[in-house]
Amino acid sequence: MTTEPIHADTAGLLARARQDYQDLAGRGLSLDLTRGKPAPEQLDLSEDLLSLPGGRHTAADGTDVRNYGGLQGLPELREIFAGLLQVPAAQLLAAGNSSLELMHDCLVHALLSVMPGAKARWADEERIVFLCPVPGYDRHFALCERFGIEMVAVPMTADGPDMDTVERLAAEDPAVKGIWCVPKYSNPDGTCYSDATVARLAAMPTAAPDFRIFWDNAYAAHHLTDERVEIADLLGAAAEAGHPDRVFVFGSTSKMTAAGAGVAFFGSSPANVKWLLANNAKRSIGPDKVNQLRHVMFLRDAEGVRAHMERHRALLQPKFEAVARILQQELGGTGLAKWTSPKGGYFVTLEVPDGCAKEVVRRAAEAGIVLTPAGATHPYGKDPRDAVIRIAPSYPGLKELEQAIEGLAVCVRLVGYERQAA
Repeated sequence: MTTEPIHADTAGLLARARQDYQDLAGRGLSLDLTRGKPAPEQLDLSEDLLSLPGGRHTAADGTDVRNYGGLQGLPELREIFAGLLQVPAAQLLAAGNSSLELMHDCLVHALLSVMPGAKARWADEERIVFLCPVPGYDRHFALCERFGIEMVAVPMTADGPDMDTVERLAAEDPAVKGIWCVPKYSNPDGTCYSDATVARLAAMPTAAPDFRIFWDNAYAAHHLTDERVEIADLLGAAAEAGHPDRVFVFGSTSKMTAAGAGVAFFGSSPANVKWLLANNAKRSIGPDKVNQLRHVMFLRDAEGVRAHMERHRALLQPKFEAVARILQQELGGTGLAKWTSPKGGYFVTLEVPDGCAKEVVRRAAEAGIVLTPAGATHPYGKDPRDAVIRIAPSYPGLKELEQAIEGLAVCVRLVGYERQAA
């Protein structure tokens, strides 16, 4: 994360920032950086997917994909993604288009049915608590709020969540039933969990026998540089440490192919897979196997996935480089901001002086630049420092993105210098 010392000549800088903001507000901009959606050009990379499977309607094992059944998903698709998600194909499910839906269902099933290793349904417990590394993914937090699950924030470090805190909380309170993790190119700060962090998550004692790690590997193949960061295999490490049922792995093709028509995956121990399949059998007679077959035909194999993601990188990397360049150009040396330079994923985290994030977002909105609400990166939408802003560079065109980041920098300078001058 880049940071700079505080500049001394506040009065003159504030006057200039006010003029820059007045000019910005007069431009009539309408720019949106709220969500990390693939741009239309990225979606076009999978245009051929829409013409598949053509006249073919049988899977490799002869299954007619047009018919009911196959709750675990096509074996050939699970083989393609097994290595990428670090889950044996026999322990991997291919489902519908949304990994968030799978996370939702796992919470619902845990509330309403007894999980492997559990003494009771979560709904029968007095309290359910989840640990939430921050900054983190707002939709994870929204799921907890939806089901009345108490959230406890855990600070992120360069190696992942603060494991001293995680280990202490998990060991001392049986109400702590889980932790949210985005282990590679984490949303929103790009953190990649170290091998030591993975080993500690796998082996740590927990007061709850049914403690679960929701391992949301959403950006497993979403590299932005020549370095392809790899993380340790948590599912395997947990099994070796004597906790085979501890890990729920999630992933999807949502930011690979068609974001609204991809395939989501769940991986875990054989006992957990059996548990989820039994519960899912009550709500579905099988996933969209036609869509799964078209993904098999389009991606072909694991190397096909990697090649496809390199085409995504070619479109995304210039945008992330533009964000870094403009932030350095406009805010470097001001002492008003620090920001991440992720090696993958979909977001940049911008930190402004404490107490300023909401005001920066408000000023930006008034100037026609819509950002993710300040606080969304924390449980209950409350950033105690009011300092973190999530930037989503993927969707706008490069020119629009540059305008938005330049405008955001103006707002940071204005609010920051106003705070210094107060």
